[in-house]
Amino acid sequence: MKTNQYILLSIISLISLAPVNMVNAQKLNLIIGTYTNKGTSEGIYVYEFDTSTGKASYKNKATGVNDPSYVALNKEGNFLYAVNEGSGDVSSFSFDKTSGTLKFLNKKPSNGSAPCYIVIDKDNRYVIAANYSGGSFSVYPVQKDGSLGEAAQTIQHSGSSVNKERQERSHVHSAVFSPEEDHLIVSDLGTDQISIYRFNSAGNTQPVSTGEYPFVDAGKGSGPRHFEFHPNGKFAYSIQELNGNISAFGYNKGKLSLLQNISMVDPAFKGETGAADIHVSPDGKFLYSSNRGDANDIAIFAIAPKTGKLSLKGRTSSMGKGPRNFVIDPEGNFLLAANQYSDSIVIFKRNKTTGMLTDTGERIKVGAPVCLKFA
Repeated sequence: MKTNQYILLSIISLISLAPVNMVNAQKLNLIIGTYTNKGTSEGIYVYEFDTSTGKASYKNKATGVNDPSYVALNKEGNFLYAVNEGSGDVSSFSFDKTSGTLKFLNKKPSNGSAPCYIVIDKDNRYVIAANYSGGSFSVYPVQKDGSLGEAAQTIQHSGSSVNKERQERSHVHSAVFSPEEDHLIVSDLGTDQISIYRFNSAGNTQPVSTGEYPFVDAGKGSGPRHFEFHPNGKFAYSIQELNGNISAFGYNKGKLSLLQNISMVDPAFKGETGAADIHVSPDGKFLYSSNRGDANDIAIFAIAPKTGKLSLKGRTSSMGKGPRNFVIDPEGNFLLAANQYSDSIVIFKRNKTTGMLTDTGERIKVGAPVCLKFA
């Protein structure tokens, strides 16, 4: 009898807790990085986003932050790191998930001009920032309190390519860890190269070194910008800013093998191409890419599960100008597009079966939004 009573009480307890846990799971913090040098933005914004309804509400902001154009959070989500593109710095903050409060800790010089991308390893040991105009990336140890130490390494790229206006020198645009975090993939728009470095953070004061397969060529005049791994870790994708191509790669132990080049640009399109961001859906079935320039759209590709190759499913307007960045919520229900020049974030409902996007009509009005992260 006591056993039956215990089972009954356990069931009642689980039922009573389920709605609370479900509500908590539905609400995420949305971190918004911006440009502050022009327009109305005051810094980094925090909104609460409901993954069941697609609605967002203002929560908090960190002001006095210069051009926080890209941000990254540690695995636990209690520290945030931001590039300060205009001033050439990298800043650290503590982050309170409940209140959305960002508390400034410290900043360090990026050791190169116009830092544009930032990432932190899963062990919270190192932060890496890419310098676009400087053509380099810097590696910072993370202190016990979450602040940044002095740069342990600054690795300088050199070279140029065929586009004399955009590729007169190296322009490092992003740095992304491999799934095992034993390699670092660095995209250089200026040299048309995607470099593969070794990464070893354990007991290492200089964790980055030349890889077994140092780089792959993305194609002359292509301008590799952002890079994304498939959830299975076997495939990877690079978006090329200048020609609008997406390169699909096979990946194995620090080696990238080209599988396919496919354009995200409509063959009938006439105008400037400015490919920007790229992400794979959480279920690994679809890939999305954004194009600024004159197109202002998002291309949708299906991913072949066995080969990793892409096939175009469709395109949709970003419903604004300059979709520099976008994010998909962890459950894959919504895609949020940051339109830099429209001062708006557009919330799309995502069809998990077809991959297609539908405008929900929901908007977040923020000055020059250019980076979106969930926490």
